[in-house]
Amino acid sequence: MSFFNGRRSALGVIAILVLAVFAGPAQAARALDTAYGKVEIDGTPERVVTLYEGALDAAVALGTKPVAAVATRGGNSVANYMQARVPGIAIVGTARESNIEAVVAQRPDVILASSNLSEPQYRLLSKIAPTVVPKNAAFGPDAWQNETRLFARALDREDKAEQLIAAFDKRAEQISAQVPADTEATLARWMPQGPLVMSSKIFGGRVLAAAGFETADHDDIADDRPHSDPLSLENLDRIDSDWLFLATLNDDGESALAKARTSPAFERLSVVQRDHVVPVDGQLWTSASGPLAADAILDHIARALGIAARP
Repeated sequence: MSFFNGRRSALGVIAILVLAVFAGPAQAARALDTAYGKVEIDGTPERVVTLYEGALDAAVALGTKPVAAVATRGGNSVANYMQARVPGIAIVGTARESNIEAVVAQRPDVILASSNLSEPQYRLLSKIAPTVVPKNAAFGPDAWQNETRLFARALDREDKAEQLIAAFDKRAEQISAQVPADTEATLARWMPQGPLVMSSKIFGGRVLAAAGFETADHDDIADDRPHSDPLSLENLDRIDSDWLFLATLNDDGESALAKARTSPAFERLSVVQRDHVVPVDGQLWTSASGPLAADAILDHIARALGIAARP
């Protein structure tokens, strides 16, 4: 070997060592504790696919721009409150079923799913990219907060999650201070077959409770069910309370509600006579979850009570 070749080789080795020093140690993979065991994720994912409305909400709130999502219940795109935030986002399924081929086409770095994802679906998806499935039950206390923390860890944005949750807690407490004690609220979704009483354990019910309302479940709503069976007009008294937040998912529901409003049974409700019926977006109140949805629901509550929307 000539002197010059040897010198070039030595310089090459030194250059590699210098680059290694300045680059620092490789970032360790983050281990996530999920419903289907440990999942490891390296770095900050760039191509994020969300297969759950709460995951889309959390990801956007955390500062990520997902490349794909599932359609909201009763619609063919994301929920109304999210559309301006994710214009043109690809749709890769519905809340009930994902399109595996469409997910593959998005070349995801990570997939964020719901706690309801079945194990066979998980096995398929995890072959495409690390798939994050929350361990907590969808109706459990602090469900959306825990999901937000898990998704934040997957996206390498844990500090932001705590900021979002703290901001919600502060704002909910400020609204709660202006709600009289023992004020009852009912959340119902109006369908063509009749109204459904929504469980107090779903996301919208949890936000109402955080904002200071009493929210009680009816006996016929099972612990793992999001709502009652449809009520007949003769049983409308079961949605009577101090406040009624009345949701519809689409035009069919709105048409059915307009028809019901003309019935004597509806007009006799004390909540109607007090003018405390608040029409709300069912895609937001009865289907969504996450920090952005929580904040939007607090906006609705503040407007209904006639108090400042923001402190």
